[in-house]
Parts: sequence; structure tokens; C-alpha cells
Amino acid sequence: MSRMTFLLFLVMFVIGTDTFLISPLIPTLQQLFHIPTESAGWMVGAYALGYALFALIAGPLSDGWDRKKVMLSGMVCFSVSTLLCGFATGFWSMFLFRFLAGVSAAFTAPQVWASIPVLIPTPKIAKASGIVMAGVAASQAFGIPIGSLLASIQWSYSFFAIGTFALVVAVFIYYALPEMKPDQDQTSKTPIFGRYIPLLNSPTARRALFAHFLFQCGFFASFSFIGKWVTDRFHLSIDQAGYLMFFLGFGNIVGSLCGAYVIQTFNRFNTLVAGFLVSIACFIVLPYLPSVAAFESVYFFIFVTMGIAFPLILGLLNSLNPTIRGTISSLASSIMYAATTFGSWIAGLIYASFNGFSAVGLFAASCFAGSLFLFIFSGILAHDAKTKKEFAA
Repeated sequence: MSRMTFLLFLVMFVIGTDTFLISPLIPTLQQLFHIPTESAGWMVGAYALGYALFALIAGPLSDGWDRKKVMLSGMVCFSVSTLLCGFATGFWSMFLFRFLAGVSAAFTAPQVWASIPVLIPTPKIAKASGIVMAGVAASQAFGIPIGSLLASIQWSYSFFAIGTFALVVAVFIYYALPEMKPDQDQTSKTPIFGRYIPLLNSPTARRALFAHFLFQCGFFASFSFIGKWVTDRFHLSIDQAGYLMFFLGFGNIVGSLCGAYVIQTFNRFNTLVAGFLVSIACFIVLPYLPSVAAFESVYFFIFVTMGIAFPLILGLLNSLNPTIRGTISSLASSIMYAATTFGSWIAGLIYASFNGFSAVGLFAASCFAGSLFLFIFSGILAHDAKTKKEFAA
């Protein structure tokens, strides 16, 4: 692993850890801040909302700025806002600090994906992308359980640890990352939001991006309330919920590492269809499983399939137009976090209304079914020649 790849891995690891940390903390923070269940999802949604709104601006802007400065500034702000979460005194202060953390991440994470083709030699880009993507999976397997264990001592310790680690990563960015200044002749020709026009004009892109929204909405609706569900159903403590997250995150790592081999063996279409169908079945049966072991086993398969499908989908989206990778990466991230906001909000409402996870599982299964249909209907799985003609027109 090269120094640059490892640094980008660390950036995604710390952002991924902060993204998912709230899930196992929801029962504790809900009790501490006296938050009703139907509103608890907004502690996840606040971060996602900040990311979703500002990624739309960050992507086009960053295509015209030095990516190192954008990544460094974003990581420093991310560190400060995450540290402030540890000082939250109620729902609204936590909402504000999580929102600011999401805004900071919106300027940081897309730079990672846009920087890989610049920093990494072409023959090694696919391998480097897989390693960097594994940073998100590793955050679920290791970052979240560690944060949960710290939170079992004092809930604020997890935010302090992540915020401090993010500051250390910012120092590494300052000293190790080279400047990546844009080609001013190219970036000045197109208005900032005009860079979205090629995507909005493409039927393939529109359908694929909406399919991406449904995919993320279903997954995060389910994921946001895992901690709440296992606490209510199986009476697990916060540190036990952290161990559960470790096991699930390990499934994501397995999927990320074996994804390239699976796709090469079965092709993109078969891999995506099989993964989605397995996940739909798992979401439907999850609420009726009799034990923690059974729940872990089924959800493990969901995370394995997500570890395979998520990089596949991002790769397809980024291939839509290679000339605006930063814009596409930011738009895809914005859609993901908009879906997280909507999904966690809906999950909170239906969890409270139906007093359990059954409706959440059905909602997630429905989203995945709609997403699969749109991915197939969009033609993105076999779009290479067709899409080039669309964008050239």
C-alpha cells in the first residue's frame, strides 16, 4: 500500500466512523436528552442533511480549487465540529454540531475519490480505490465498536476520540499530500452548477442516480435503527451493540475485498441482481429472527452484499462522465446522505408507529426492489458505448 493510498484510507476511515457512530448511541442519547423515538433518527439525519446540502456546492467548487487545500480545511473543520458533539447538552445542540460535521465532510470526502486518478498511477487505480473503499468498511468493523466501547464509559468520549484522530489525519494531509491545482482553462469555461447539466440531460444518469437514492435510503433506514432494535428486542447494552457492529462491519470488509473477484466471475449484472435479491429476502425475515446469533448471521450477509454492491455502484456512477469526477462524486455522496436523512427519518416514524423493526425491514426491502428495477431499466450496467454518445451529443 502506497503512502498516498494509506492517507486516503485514513480519511475515509475517520469520516466513516463518525458517519455511523450515532447508530449504537441512539438509545443512550435518546434517554439522556429525552428524545422521542420518532425524532431520534434526526441525530443521524442532521449529519446526513448537512452533507447532502453542501456536497452539491462542494463538488463543482472543488473542481476549480486546489484539492489539497479543500481536503485539509474540510478535515480541520470536521475535527472541530466532531469534538463539539461531545459537549452537546441536548437534542438541538447535538443536531447543530452533527449538521456542521456533515458540512465539513461534504468538502472532504469527495476530494478523496477525485484525487485518486491524480495521485495514483493508472494501472493501480482500481486497487487503490478498493483499499480506500475498505476504509469505510473498516470504520464499521473497528471504528464504531471502539467508539461504542468508549461511549459505554462516557458517551462523549467517542466524539472526543474521533475528533482528535481527525486532527491528526489533517496534519498528515498538510505534510504528505501534494498540491493538486486545477486546469484553470478547463474549469473557467463551465459555470459551477452547469457541470451538473450533462448528468441531468442523460436519461441513463437520472435513472441510475435515483436508483442510488433508493439503495441508500433502504440500507440506512435499516442501519440507523440496528442499535435501537437489538436493545429493545434482545436487551443488549451499548458495548454489546458495539460488538455486534464489529461483526457486521467485518462482513462489509469481506465484501469489499472479494468484490472484484465476484464481479469478474459473475459479471456486474448478475452480481448486482443476486446481491439485491438476497438483501431483500434478508430484510423481510430480520424482524422475526428468534436470537441475536440469527440476527447477526442474516445481517452479516446483507453487509457482505453491500460491501460488493456499493463500490460497484460508485464505479458505475463515476464512469458516466470522466471529465467531471469531482462533481459526480459529490452528487453521488449528496444523494447518499439525502437518502440517509430521509431513510432515518422514515425509519424513526414507522418504528415508533408500529413499535418495532418489522415495518422498517419491509420499507428497506421495498427500496431495494425499486432500486434494482431502476438500475436494470436505466441501462447503466451495459451503458459504456451508449453513455459516451449521450454526453458527446
